[in-house]
Amino acid sequence: MRCPICHAEDTRVIETRASEEQGTIRRRRECQECRRRFTTYERCEDPPLYVIKKDGRREVFNREKLVEGLTRACQKRPISREAIEQLGSDIERALRDTLTDEITSSYIGDQVMQHLRDLDEVAYVRFASVYKEFRDLGSFVQEIERFLQRTQQEREDAMQPRLFESSMSD
Repeated sequence: MRCPICHAEDTRVIETRASEEQGTIRRRRECQECRRRFTTYERCEDPPLYVIKKDGRREVFNREKLVEGLTRACQKRPISREAIEQLGSDIERALRDTLTDEITSSYIGDQVMQHLRDLDEVAYVRFASVYKEFRDLGSFVQEIERFLQRTQQEREDAMQPRLFESSMSD
């Protein structure tokens, strides 16, 4: 590592710390020439992930665009910035876990909807209204009805084992 002060190439590591939340390693270094100390950060570089847009264009995945969309969907909702950032990280990790270097924008949208559905119903509907490009009020109402049916079915499924367990103990 080159010294940022005198540009000498001979530096030594004094201290190393891992930073789990950022996935980085912090290294405190000292220049052997000028004796000044400085800090460097090392992180593993993820290979680029390309998004295939609806019109066939390809662009590099941009996590900031994802978080910006999540922020808009969660606007004026009781969701912290940290929760939105974590959601962005979870979605990005799910995308990278597909082990492919190209992913469709529709797959990303589906992932966002799935995660928002579990986080906040209003944010889900807001995102769906933009993502699904509803042409009229009827198609918007249909999406809300599908959402409510899925939610009701999940609640019923969650209650099912408890009902069975309580009838077994009688």
